[in-house]
This record gives sequence, C-alpha cells and structure tokens, in this order.
Amino acid sequence: MSPKTQPEHFLSFIMIVFSGLDGAGKSTQIELLKRHYIENKYSVFVFWSRGGYTPGMEYLKKLLRKSKNHKIPAISGHTVERENSFSKPVVRKLWLSFAILDLIYFYSIYLRYKKLTGLKIICDRYFFDTIIDFKLNFPQENVEKWLLWKFMKFVSITPQKHFVLTIPVEESLRRSKLKNEPFPDTKETLEKRLKDYLMIADKNKYAIHIDGTKSIKEINKYILDNIS
Repeated sequence: MSPKTQPEHFLSFIMIVFSGLDGAGKSTQIELLKRHYIENKYSVFVFWSRGGYTPGMEYLKKLLRKSKNHKIPAISGHTVERENSFSKPVVRKLWLSFAILDLIYFYSIYLRYKKLTGLKIICDRYFFDTIIDFKLNFPQENVEKWLLWKFMKFVSITPQKHFVLTIPVEESLRRSKLKNEPFPDTKETLEKRLKDYLMIADKNKYAIHIDGTKSIKEINKYILDNIS
C-alpha cells in the first residue's frame, strides 16, 4: 500500500515513543514498526536515547577521561569507582546538568530537524525513561523540580503516541539472563521501575499501556491498530 492510499490520520503520526522494562519487547516492536513504515514507502528514523548516554555526553566523558585533572569511571554499571565519584554533590549536579542539556539539543533541535525533513520518528526511550533512571540513580537530587529539567520537557517534541510495555519483574529478570545483559537491574530496582512505568501509563494522556507477555504478533497488531 502506498502512502497515498493510507488514511489521513495515519500520516499525522510523526513521532512515536516506546518505553518500558528491559525485556518487555520494545526493540522487537520498534523493528516491526520500522519495517511497516518502510514497506509503505515512508522514510523512518529510529532514535535511542537515555540521559547521560547520548552522543554528546559520551564525547564529553571521553574528553574527561583523557584529562589529567579529571577521572571518571571508564565503564557503565554500579562500580565502586562510579559510586565514589557520584557521592560528591558537585559531580552529581554537573553530570546531571550536562546530561539534561544534551537531551535538550536532541529532543528539541535534532529530532525537530528530522521531523522537518519528513521522516517518521520512532524513539526507543524518551525523557519518561530518563527521569526514572535519575530518580533511581540519584535519589539525593529532585531532578523533576529543576528548572533545567522543566525547560527540557517544555521544548521537547510531544509524541503523538507513547507505548509503555511492561512485564512482571520475574519475567524481566528471566529475559535479562537469556540476553546476557551486562548490567541487569536487581529485583528491587525493577519493582520500582515497574511502579513508575505504570504511573506514567496512567497519567500521560498520550501513553498506551501494553502487556509485554502477549505474543509478538498480538502486540504488533495492537500497535498498528492504534496508529492507523
């Protein structure tokens, strides 16, 4: 089916976001949606993001690691070195500020440019996921109340659809083991994440909660029905 034969409201969906627990099937559904767009002659752009791990932050971390006066952990994960670094309030605030500034660039400028070029944008995680990370990793900082965070949300593109995929914590742990995740969350952390994702799905008017234990085919059909 060519774009001209698609319903008009199908064409209106410019940016779709996927969030949810690890192992819930986000990557699989994103790939299926991407194929669907391509098969229907649309140009599509998939963008992965997570606060603190966007390209700008990765470049900054490389520069700091080369500096003689700055030492930050060379790897991700909850290492002793990392915990010691972030135990300092100044380091935490600087790291979080740079991470948010980087998200401002990507969510308000970079993706907006992609949108203007006519691309369909699929986001693998968005600021909804990042605030959950920040709350879990930096409980000392109430980032949601920061003016910088509020500004980032204000200037970011609003997604037309936000699919939140969740699965039971035990199933997430099982799937993480099967995928050999290098830094899997603990059961306690996953329980907190699940609670936050369910809250987002309930309060965000653009969000649609999806049970990730359903079959891949069922979930894909549900997503396509919701956008077309």
